[in-house]
Amino acid sequence: MGDFFSAIATPLYYAISGILLFWHRVVTLVLSPENGWSWVLAIVGLTVTIRALLIPLFVKQIKSSRNMQLIQPKVKELQKKYGHDRERLAQETMKLYKDTGTNPFASCLPLLIQMPIFLVLFRLVNKAAHNEAKGFLSVADVHHFADAKIFGARLADTFNGTHDTSVRVLAAVLVVAMCATTFFTQRQLMAKNMPAEAMQGQYAQQQKILLYVLPFVFAISGIAFPIAAMLYWTTSNVWTMGQQFYVIRNSPAPGTPAEKAKLERDREKAARKAARHGGTVASVDSADVAEAPAADDRRPAARQQPKKQTRSQRKSK
Repeated sequence: MGDFFSAIATPLYYAISGILLFWHRVVTLVLSPENGWSWVLAIVGLTVTIRALLIPLFVKQIKSSRNMQLIQPKVKELQKKYGHDRERLAQETMKLYKDTGTNPFASCLPLLIQMPIFLVLFRLVNKAAHNEAKGFLSVADVHHFADAKIFGARLADTFNGTHDTSVRVLAAVLVVAMCATTFFTQRQLMAKNMPAEAMQGQYAQQQKILLYVLPFVFAISGIAFPIAAMLYWTTSNVWTMGQQFYVIRNSPAPGTPAEKAKLERDREKAARKAARHGGTVASVDSADVAEAPAADDRRPAARQQPKKQTRSQRKSK
């Protein structure tokens, strides 16, 4: 099992350490290599780089989540119709996923891909704390990283690995920040971009479970995470919140509070534009439709055909 993990982790060691060193070299144009904040900014740069590379998967995640929300009424109908036959229900549900182009596992892809990266970063930091170089990190880089401090705490320190008060305070703050950003990232998606009918489906129940389970898991395991790893995960959550905010604001799912808010903003924008040009914005409603000319009235008059004449009448003309 260890050999299998090493075979997977070795390329990640080189990739993560290479990106980390690149950003550290950039930051050290301003700060000294030993400065703890140079490594903190390098970790932020590493996070931004990885999340930027994951944008295509994030787009698939948003589309899959939206489709899962929109097909919930149809899933409920299938459950009522084939609830007595689990095998047929599974077949019809998979057919529905295929017809609508929905992948129920796509919403987990960014998280599943990030977990190995997080674990490798976790081990990379632990190795550096014991002066062991991995990937592209040199012995000098490892020494600088192992001794790097912010607010009196080393980046390789953990909450349960020391009795230093300053380290424990900073680690506790980061554990809370990591759990809070995880919670609000999931809450943002459920509160703003899920239609009312989807909030009662099986998919919504799974989302509600994750809403509370994931922060709890991070709260328990976070006391063993190095400060550097918690900085990475918290920064990643902040990126996700901003990314979701942009997508939900500009491309909300139909029938959601976010869509209503966007329509209201569009109306206000149209009203301001019309006011600048001295016009008014006409709202399309039933009264406007009633006042509009009927389709038959707008249709051009039919051409009148000439009367049929006899041969003698045509000769006389």
